[in-house]
Amino acid sequence: MKRKRNATNARGRALGSGLALLVGVMISSLVLASCGTATTYPSYLPKKTLAPAVDQVMIGTMAKPALQIEGLPVAVATKAFHVRVIVSGPIVPGEGLPYQQEGTTCTWTVTMNDANANVPLSIADFHSVDHLGAVFLMGLVPGERPLPKVLRPGQSLTFRLRAFDLVGEGMMQWAPDHRHVVADWDYTVEND
Repeated sequence: MKRKRNATNARGRALGSGLALLVGVMISSLVLASCGTATTYPSYLPKKTLAPAVDQVMIGTMAKPALQIEGLPVAVATKAFHVRVIVSGPIVPGEGLPYQQEGTTCTWTVTMNDANANVPLSIADFHSVDHLGAVFLMGLVPGERPLPKVLRPGQSLTFRLRAFDLVGEGMMQWAPDHRHVVADWDYTVEND
C-alpha cells in the first residue's frame, strides 16, 4: 500500500510540475505578446510616462557622447549643428559556418537626417572599436556613391560602411570633428 501511495505521489508531482511549466509558458507568452513594439507599449503601463519618440533617442555631445544600441537613433548636438543619426549592424556574410573564423567582414548602415545646419561628412570620422580596444577603420561598401562633403538641412542620407572586425563585442563611433566622439553604438559580431 505504501509503494502504491509513493507511486501516486510521484505521478502527482510530475503532473503538477508539468502543469506548472505549461502555466509558466502561457503566462510568459501573454506577457511577451502584450509588450508590443517600441512604439506601442503595454496597456497596463502609465501613458504619461512613456513617449516612444523620446524614450528611444539618446542625446550625444562632444562633452558627453551617447551610448546607444545599434539600430536606435542618437540626436547629435554640437555647437555647429544638430543631426539625427542611426547606425544599424553589423551584418556579416554568414552565420553557422562549419569553421568559425576569429574575424569577419562587417557591414553597417548609417542614416542621417533632421539636420538644422550643414553637417560635415567624412568616412574617416567613423570607426569601430572591438572588445580588446583595437580600432577598425571603415570604408564604403563597393558600389556605394561617395559621401557628399556636407549633409544640408532637409536632406536625408543613408550609406553603408564596411570593415573587417574581430568576433565579439564592440562599438561603432562617430567623431564629426575627427577627435571627439559624439555617439557610440554597441554591437556584437557573431558568425556562429
